[in-house]
Amino acid sequence: MTYSGAVKVGGPADVHELPDLMISKVAVGSMNNNAYLLRCRATGEQLLIDAAAEPHTLLSLIGDDGIASVVTTHRHGDHWGALAEVVEATGARTYAGAHDAEGIPVATDVLVADGDTVTVGRVELTARHLVGHTPGSIALIYDDPHGHAHVFTGDCLFPGGPGRTTQPSEFNSLMDGLEEKLFGPLSDETWVYPGHGGDTTLGAERPHLAEWRERGW
Repeated sequence: MTYSGAVKVGGPADVHELPDLMISKVAVGSMNNNAYLLRCRATGEQLLIDAAAEPHTLLSLIGDDGIASVVTTHRHGDHWGALAEVVEATGARTYAGAHDAEGIPVATDVLVADGDTVTVGRVELTARHLVGHTPGSIALIYDDPHGHAHVFTGDCLFPGGPGRTTQPSEFNSLMDGLEEKLFGPLSDETWVYPGHGGDTTLGAERPHLAEWRERGW
């Protein structure tokens, strides 16, 4: 079946099958958070992005093969609500942005900086530090050698605009980072997997960058 990225809490995962990577998306918790399970097709190793809520749901998705690592995109509590339980059950190594780790009440094994590489099996993800929604949010980019890029944006980019900010300086910082590190180097075909709700592409959002700047959110 064709992947759409449309999932709902209590419903099944939607699976995006790429040549080297399988991406399973599931919605969990009262804030309709997205969690993403990445599986290297060559090795079977798995990585989870945002152990947000409902540990039983996430562990069922992970299955008997377990996970090698879990990445938390940012410090807000709705993105790590199940982290302790998932780590306890799987022994996974934890990753988070260097400037957000102190706000996550589960020890971070690997502090991630801009440009760092996070691996799952033979697949490499590049982390980009984005400041504004939180001080240490990270997006993860998978540059598929067989096609276009795929980017997991946490709460930094959604269909229709950037993530929530509270100060003009935070908004400007987030917009600068999005334009420099995502919209600038990546193509319109780049698939965007946000922290809540439906997916989008950079091409669908690019025409609205000036509009977002003008409205200030």
